[in-house]
Order: sequence, then structure tokens, then C-alpha cells
Amino acid sequence: MTLAFWPEVAPKTVENFKKLARAGFYDGTAFHRIIKGFMIQGGCPNTKAGASGMPGTGDPGYKIKAEFNAKKHERGVISMARAASPDSAGCQFFICHGAAPFLDGQYTAFGKLVAGDVVLEKIATSATKPGGEGSTPVDRLEVISVTIVEAAAE
Repeated sequence: MTLAFWPEVAPKTVENFKKLARAGFYDGTAFHRIIKGFMIQGGCPNTKAGASGMPGTGDPGYKIKAEFNAKKHERGVISMARAASPDSAGCQFFICHGAAPFLDGQYTAFGKLVAGDVVLEKIATSATKPGGEGSTPVDRLEVISVTIVEAAAE
């Protein structure tokens, strides 16, 4: 999947994601929460092989301030996952599989998928385990690596 960031509306969030990616933080994590038609969630360090702690509860050791903006949560938008507090995001993110207007202005949208929709579709339609909200994938869906590259000049 290839994403383009929106530093004009979420500069600190974009820089945080890029910093973590460049440090290899996301390499070896997995998508731990999948809700078809809604989103796929990843970025939790507790999903790395050998990590302890419940997937979905990990962070980078700090939180970042929310940067709510007017971008719509529609298919392909990447946004920061968080707990109840608006300023509780750190590293976890989700990519919308469908429109989620109820998240607009309440979660920090910071980019959009520009290539790889077929991968989003494959992950979002993967089998999940029953129980709870039924969002835990049956199979491990690993993020091998995240690479930050500068966009080509237009």
C-alpha cells in the first residue's frame, strides 16, 4: 500500500508517523483489528513476534496531541487510533475500508491511500475470529516494513 500524507492539516501526526517508520517501529507489527466495511487497524508494538501485552494496547511510550481537521474519513484514509481521550494517540493507526463519517472531526486523519487498494481489500475481507466484536484476524497479517519516500515532483 502507498499512502500520501496531509502535513497541511496534521503536521505533528505526519512527522510522528514518519519518525516511527524511519526507526523501524512498525516493521514486524500486524493488523490486529479488522472490521469489513469499516477499517483495518495496526501499528501496535504488542503485535510483534515475542512481544507481551494485549494487541491494541501498546504505544511508543508517549502520546501526541490530536490534530482534528476537516478531512473526511472515507475509504483509504489513514487516521490515528486512540483511547477515549482525544490526546491519547501514539502509534496505532487505522485505514478506512469504507466511509466512516461518525469519525470526522473526532480522529486525526493524516493521509490517504494512493496505491494498493487491492491490498486494503484483501486485508479488510480476511476471516476474523468469533467473540468480542469479531475483529481479530484468524491469520496473522504482518506489516513487513514501512518505508518513507519523498513524493515525485509533479
